Amino acid sequence: MDTENTSAPPRAQSAPADNPTRTRRHGGGITHDNTRHTTRFVVIGNHLVQHKELSLLAIGLSCHLQSLPTGAGADIKSLAARFPEGPTRIAAALRELEAHGYLRRERHRTQTGRIVTRTVSCNQPHASRREPVDTGCPPAKRTPPPQRRTVQKALPAVPQPSSTAPALLQTAIDLLATLRRHDPRLLLSATETAHLVPGVAAWLERDVAPGAVRHALTIGLPDEPLRRPAALLAHRLTDRLPPPPPFRTQSAAAPPPRHPLQNCEGCDRGFRAPESESHCRDCRAAVASLP
Repeated sequence: MDTENTSAPPRAQSAPADNPTRTRRHGGGITHDNTRHTTRFVVIGNHLVQHKELSLLAIGLSCHLQSLPTGAGADIKSLAARFPEGPTRIAAALRELEAHGYLRRERHRTQTGRIVTRTVSCNQPHASRREPVDTGCPPAKRTPPPQRRTVQKALPAVPQPSSTAPALLQTAIDLLATLRRHDPRLLLSATETAHLVPGVAAWLERDVAPGAVRHALTIGLPDEPLRRPAALLAHRLTDRLPPPPPFRTQSAAAPPPRHPLQNCEGCDRGFRAPESESHCRDCRAAVASLP
């Protein structure tokens, strides 16, 4: 009778459902050509190399840290000099490892009184999790990730009026404040309004009615969202500025004088004339016709 081989599995093993990296297709997936290490190797747990939340950079960096001898440089500057990823990406990967327990950073005071930061690499986060050693140093401050600053471009310049009369500027302010009633996208801040007021005033002093200015600023706006409505209005105020009104002489513009009403001393009839005249036109003509 043949002897049963107890080391052989009774049937083919299917891929575990919780491991998406293993294929169920016959003959597909990865295979391994392994040779047993006898020198220069480090044991890495599958809980690290198959971690579901760590990034690939963080996993690789943790493997590198676990392979370093005690005392080797493990700060951001040393790692950035060793790898091409750069300080920003390496710092982010170190924060990942620290958040999941694969890394601790502790501050220690040396015999000379200098404070140094010691990086502790943990190959078993849950087993080696413990409180930092009390060294009499203040706790290390975690450096927050750098915030990306958005640089806002300056608004385009607008025309400047020749007059800064308060009534003119107030009309311009009121006009800009009502633009949002015509298009909610034209809601302006106080700073943006103050920048645009001179441009609107320059239109108003050129005999352009407020309604016409409002129409020029709101007509034909694009359908897509306006990223910088104040910049669009500043461009229109400059690009569509009408020419100055035609020059008017003072004589042509001034209305004829209106004389006061008085009674004629000859016929007592009311008439208008300069105060130097005491008789109406008919009485003056009658006196002039006498011999």
